Amino acid sequence: MATDPYPEFRLRLPNGGPEARGRQTDEMGTNGSRRFVVGPGQPVRSEIVPSLPNSVRSLRELLISEGRIKPSSTWPGRLETSESITFNSPSEAGGVLTGSSCNGWVTWKTEDGRPLGDFMPGASWGPNRAWLVRGSNVTGLDLVQRMWLPEGRVTLAASRLRQGVAEGISKEQVRSLVQEDYESTATYSQKQDLVEELHAFLSRMKPGDTVCTISGGRLYVGEISGEVEQTESEDHRSNLRRPVTWQDEGYAYEELPEELQQRLSIQHDVVELTTVQAVIDGLGLTDEELADEAEAIERDPSVEIPALAARRELELPEPTDELAAELLVHKTDWLREVRDLLWDDRQLVLYGPPGTGKTYLALKLAEFLGGGPEQVKLVQFHPSYAYEDFFEGFRPQEDPETREVAFRLTAGPLRELADLASREGNRHLPHFLIIDELNRANLAKVFGELYFLLEYRNKSVRLTYSGDDFALPPNLFVIGTMNTADRSIALVDAAMRRRFAFVELSPRTEPTSGLLRRWLKSQRKGSEPAELLDALNARIDDPDFRIGPSYLMKKGVYRDGGLERTWRTKILPLLEEHHYGEGIDIEKRYGLAALRRSLPQSPEPDPVSPA
Repeated sequence: MATDPYPEFRLRLPNGGPEARGRQTDEMGTNGSRRFVVGPGQPVRSEIVPSLPNSVRSLRELLISEGRIKPSSTWPGRLETSESITFNSPSEAGGVLTGSSCNGWVTWKTEDGRPLGDFMPGASWGPNRAWLVRGSNVTGLDLVQRMWLPEGRVTLAASRLRQGVAEGISKEQVRSLVQEDYESTATYSQKQDLVEELHAFLSRMKPGDTVCTISGGRLYVGEISGEVEQTESEDHRSNLRRPVTWQDEGYAYEELPEELQQRLSIQHDVVELTTVQAVIDGLGLTDEELADEAEAIERDPSVEIPALAARRELELPEPTDELAAELLVHKTDWLREVRDLLWDDRQLVLYGPPGTGKTYLALKLAEFLGGGPEQVKLVQFHPSYAYEDFFEGFRPQEDPETREVAFRLTAGPLRELADLASREGNRHLPHFLIIDELNRANLAKVFGELYFLLEYRNKSVRLTYSGDDFALPPNLFVIGTMNTADRSIALVDAAMRRRFAFVELSPRTEPTSGLLRRWLKSQRKGSEPAELLDALNARIDDPDFRIGPSYLMKKGVYRDGGLERTWRTKILPLLEEHHYGEGIDIEKRYGLAALRRSLPQSPEPDPVSPA
């Protein structure tokens, strides 16, 4: 007597319902998946969720109309099977019984908790993954509309791959086959891509995985429902095939979430989408429908539903009057405008003369909008700063065990912050990179291919060193500061200007013009330093060289002799450099004595409070 290779599998109905039982078979269904049998007297949920695929819904309605599923006498309020029913796949069986979309390879389990997928030959089992497979332009044909959707499958050309390649083959074995079979017909880089794509299709994909494809500006989503099949197709466009249960409708590409668009923009025939699987799972469903879907799976109530978690809105909080008071900004509306510019463009530059508080404001604003300093990283540019310092590059590192030094690929501050921002659980939290003295570096050299990503946030690029496909996370914001006194801002090219919003901080306009007075008032000090600064800036013709208030907002200025000392050692040297070679008497024009004489109120200075 032959031994059944498959044990009995069980599936728990939603809301703590009873268990249904069934068996996997080796018989192939109409789309190439293995059929699954549910015997008589098995419980069936009476309700269905709105997202149940039409094909499963129609089958369920047919089984009920034929009396093969009927009201249950064993479980009041539920239905039950009246006879043995053979389904095309475990997922189809689970969908009919639970009334919702169902990954049967995971939800059907043995008595000791092992999923059905563990018993399938040749496949690599583990957590389910999501994939993009391109089929809209396979040697000039759109196979998605022509074959994939009508016939319920996904294919890969593999036009020269020999017959008899086994499912579950290792990457090294695939590499050897590609090297031999495509020896003179593909370039080195084409062979590298082929190895990755063939290995994914043959050995990493498995029944129950999500598969996506794009055609006619729409994204189509399905579930792989069987093992790989190798055929000799006449046109060599579909030599490798897998059965797929496609959803009924596609989704408009331009309406997809940005992080999904980023992954879909990667230019390979097979791309893993597992990092955005929760986003894919939630397409076309409301929060209530997602909650109903989750009920159809035995789920720990303390565990968050991934598709709902992925929908957490990214938000930049509205600046408050308290923040404006802390930063001594004249109007909260000015802060709100800066916040709106960041929200719209995601990159912003604060520019102005020295001492206008650009870096301080950038840090404080980022900490407020990001919810704390943990989401803020600061880097300072300088003339020798390069892409390898900023993003990634090879740097010498010592091996802690052998003490040998070797060059290893090392992430820079932007890559580190981008990786942190894109982690699951962090994607709804704003992260900020502050770039101080942005205009002191060679920006084209530092940003490299990242220039493109600053403008096209929904795209990805292939990185120079690691070869990874990379996109800037939607929740990563960049605030740069530029000093106008050194004139290097004039060298910033049009490409960079187009990618950033620019906000001026100047002693001639608010919030900078009245900042020192507001600070002196908050510290209960006399107004003379502010009057002197106003008089000084009135004598400086070039607005880019006017002096910012931060030089006079330090405790040392208000100790005995502190104002004179600061003026002599901090402010006058800046003006001497500005007027170098012009023969101007700096002390006579900008010195404290000359400025005090020009003040209309009194020849005597206002008292300065001691620290």
